[in-house]
Amino acid sequence: MTTITTPAQLTPRKRVEQLAGQRIALYQPGYLKDVPSAVAALARLRRGAGQAPERVPDLWNLIDTSSLHVPCDGARELSEAELERAENALHVALTLWALHQQSRREAGMHEQGSRGKPRGLGAGVRRMMKPGEIDDPLRKRLVRAGAAPDVTILAQRLRDIVLLLRRERFSLDYVLLAGQLYTWQWPDGPDQVRREWGRSFHAWQGEKEDDGQKPGGDAPADD
Repeated sequence: MTTITTPAQLTPRKRVEQLAGQRIALYQPGYLKDVPSAVAALARLRRGAGQAPERVPDLWNLIDTSSLHVPCDGARELSEAELERAENALHVALTLWALHQQSRREAGMHEQGSRGKPRGLGAGVRRMMKPGEIDDPLRKRLVRAGAAPDVTILAQRLRDIVLLLRRERFSLDYVLLAGQLYTWQWPDGPDQVRREWGRSFHAWQGEKEDDGQKPGGDAPADD
């Protein structure tokens, strides 16, 4: 029997993830097809990578969070604290995705993860290491990101990891990352997110790439 989740049952984190997925779905296919409006949108989003949302008001129409302000179908109204954290999470996730996608037209750099194909941040870092080896400088980048004192510093440290992933053409689950960025901003949130990144890191056991498909392709894939 299929369980249907209604808006009223969605947690704030799930609402953030849902909205991140919707915004990426709006731009990623167009960018891959070189649609001018999508290419221009990603160029604008990239300029916000590593910056606080209030520093780049030009992006407000691209990172449209208006649906979070209007309860529908019984969903409760989010508090000011929830809205602020949701806006921060969406801004960081979408601008990092746009940076990751830059000049990558062969495949979407957002890729949904699955149990067999983890695409969480920890898995992405582990994926850049040689099989059976731990690259300590890479591992320390992940640890350093998790130890960031605030969301702006976190965004800057994640930016460094994303640039490495872009170089390797390895994709990331930005819907999952948006939810983690939301959680990270709450008390005890960093500990929870670090645990999720750690599980993702250890979940990566290598995978067989599809014939003719580079790592980071469009095959369905989660943390």
